[in-house]
Amino acid sequence: MTKPRRRQAGEGGISAYETNAGTRYLTKYSVRQPDGTRKVLLKRGHATRAAAAKYLRDELAKVDRGEHVAPSKVTLGAWLDEWLAGLQLAPSTRASYAKNVRIHIAPVLGQIQLQHLTGARISTLYRDLERSGRRDHQSGAGLSARTVRYIHTILKAALRDAVDQGIIASNPADKAKPPAARAAKSPEIHPWSGPQLSTFLTWCRESGAAHATAYHVLAFTGMRRGELLALRWRDLNMDAGRLAVRRSVGVVKVKGQPSQVLEGPTKSSRPRVIDLDPDTVALLKAWRVERGELALQLARHDALIFGTLEGEHLHPERFSARFVEKLDQCRRKVEGEPPPRIHLHDLRHTHASLLLAAGEQVKVVSERLGHASVAITHEIYEHVMPGRQAEAAARFAAIVKGGA
Repeated sequence: MTKPRRRQAGEGGISAYETNAGTRYLTKYSVRQPDGTRKVLLKRGHATRAAAAKYLRDELAKVDRGEHVAPSKVTLGAWLDEWLAGLQLAPSTRASYAKNVRIHIAPVLGQIQLQHLTGARISTLYRDLERSGRRDHQSGAGLSARTVRYIHTILKAALRDAVDQGIIASNPADKAKPPAARAAKSPEIHPWSGPQLSTFLTWCRESGAAHATAYHVLAFTGMRRGELLALRWRDLNMDAGRLAVRRSVGVVKVKGQPSQVLEGPTKSSRPRVIDLDPDTVALLKAWRVERGELALQLARHDALIFGTLEGEHLHPERFSARFVEKLDQCRRKVEGEPPPRIHLHDLRHTHASLLLAAGEQVKVVSERLGHASVAITHEIYEHVMPGRQAEAAARFAAIVKGGA
């Protein structure tokens, strides 16, 4: 009589055992560890021998394909803590990731084991955030689609690395449903008209506003706030009328620690050059003289163009708040129709909108703004480029009439 073949290592087996609910089945198989040793894995609770056999076949097939992932009790919260600690990011980006994890992800999904996290659970989180995700003074209001997609980007990246580390077999965020990209377009912008900008800047100069030159440079270059506050005199070529934008400054906030003002790369991580008009160059020349009269070191080659009297960076958030205060004063004191209330960042939008409305090439405007691509400029400012459709319609009609 032929002897039954001995089960080879790793082929696994099925055993029956009794419970109060009746007979249940246990599967047992082993997998080779990275260090060469073998680990036995057990799975209890199969209701039928057939179900146990199917589970065993599926797991052994994964082992053969190199796709097997050993069961892990690591929770999403624990993994996100470890993941964040190992990231190589700019401090401001790391702080932003950590804040969104702490406020929006961990409280809801942090206790779930990675092995049990599903796309459906993640989608439910996104819908809840859209309905009532705010955690500040506007409690009860939902997060914007743009913010929820940002949270999705963070979570998807963290889970992708968990797959790479062999903790889970696939990324559940791939099956989640974040808000559609169209819904997450850039927020509504509020640019000034040319006369409105002129009214504000003229009032600032005549009233002796401390940051009058800074507001002018922002509006006439389209720079971001952080880029302006990181400028040094060595970045300015007075003779050529050009500014080199090489870095940016921002506020980094970490829970339990005082906020920090840190300098780093620009948003696109690429330097750019912005050409200046003669009036802006003249204002900057006068500003350097004024700074030098306060203290010689404030006009040195490596000094900040717009810094404190001690030569330190201005606090970006306070700089923005000061702009709003000055605008409110202007609105109360100027004669005629005052410029509408806007935020500091809208000076950047004003620069782009006025140029595009005047027919400037989108590529040129995109270069001045430092956008990563022309497509971004199109998406944000497409509504301020009038006449293109009308011109096309008239041109087509003329072609048809000419051929009749």
